[in-house]
Amino acid sequence: MTDISIRKDGKAGRITLTRPKALNAMTYEMCLAIEDAVDAWADDDTVELIIIDAEGDKAFCAGGDIAELYDTGTKGNLDYARRFWRDEYRLNAKIAEYPKPYVAFMQGFVMGGGVGISCHGHPRIVCESSQIAMPECGIGLVPDVGGTYLLAKAPGRLGEYLGTTGTRMNAGDAIHAGFADHFIPQEKWADLIAQLSETGDISLIEQSTETPPEGKVSPQQAEIDAHFGGETLLDILNSLKSSDSEFAEQALKALSRGSPLSMACTIEMLHRLQGPAADIRRALDLEYRFTHRAMEKGDFLEGIRAAVIDKDRTPKWQHDLDNPPQLAATQMLMPLGADALTFEKEG
Repeated sequence: MTDISIRKDGKAGRITLTRPKALNAMTYEMCLAIEDAVDAWADDDTVELIIIDAEGDKAFCAGGDIAELYDTGTKGNLDYARRFWRDEYRLNAKIAEYPKPYVAFMQGFVMGGGVGISCHGHPRIVCESSQIAMPECGIGLVPDVGGTYLLAKAPGRLGEYLGTTGTRMNAGDAIHAGFADHFIPQEKWADLIAQLSETGDISLIEQSTETPPEGKVSPQQAEIDAHFGGETLLDILNSLKSSDSEFAEQALKALSRGSPLSMACTIEMLHRLQGPAADIRRALDLEYRFTHRAMEKGDFLEGIRAAVIDKDRTPKWQHDLDNPPQLAATQMLMPLGADALTFEKEG
C-alpha cells in the first residue's frame, strides 16, 4: 500500500503515513493496516516499541478521509460509515491499552482521526509546527476516535472549549491539555527515531525533551473555566453573551460555525465522562451512539457538503443556536441496543 509504510526496524515496529499531499488523511485501508500491525507486534518479542510518524511537514494526519463516507452516505449506504467507525474505534482502544510503548511523532496538523492514532499512545512527541485540534462539530460530527476521553480529562473546562470550538492547540497547549507529553524540535527527530529503533530505550526521549513554546490557549484558562462550566450548551452561550470581553466575542464566533446538535451532544458527552469512572471504551461507546445515527438524524452529511464537497461554508443545520436542541442531543446518545459498539474484530 502506497499510503502507509509498515515494517520492522531494529527493535521497533515502524508505521509511517506516506500520503503527505493529502495531509496524510487516513483511509479505511490505512486504519485496517495499522490494526493488523499493532495486533501482530503485541506478542512479537522482537518488537519492543512502536513508532508512528508521517512524511511531509504540513501534517502528521489531518483526519479521516471523509469524502468516501459522504459518497456512500448520500447513496443511502449507512453501513459503510458505521463499519468504518466501528473498526477505527476498536483500533483507538487498542492503542490506548497497548502493552508496549507506542511513540507518536506529531508534526503539523493533527486532527480528528489523526488524534485517534497518536494521542492515545505514550509517549507522544510534538514540535514547533504541531497544531492539534478536534474540529468535528464544524462538520456536524462530535469529537470522536476517543477524543471525548482526552477532552474530559483536560484541566478545568478546557475540554468543553476545545471540543465545541475546534480551537487548535500548539505544542505547549497540547502538553497542557494532555494530548502530548514531550516537546522536541523536529530537527532532532530523525536521529532520535534511529536511536529508539536501535536500542528500544524510551528514556532517550526524556533526554531530548526541551521546554515547549508558550501555549496560546492555556493563558485563557481562567476565562474558559468561567464561561464553559455550564450544564448545557445554552448555559455556556448565555454566559458568553453576558460578557463583553474579546475572549467571549471570539468564542461566540467560533460556536456560531458549529452544528448546534453536535455541540450540545459534545457537552453532554464530556460531562458523562468526567470523573474517575471514565475510560477509553466508555468514551468510544458514547461516541459511536452519535456516529451510528449521524447520517440519518444528525448534521453530518450537510456538514461535509458545506465544508468539503461544495465548499460554500454555509451549512444549513437542523437546529438554531438560539434554541440549542437538548432533547435531540439526549436522543442521539441513547443506547443502541443490538447495534452497540463492540470491540471484537469481525471476521
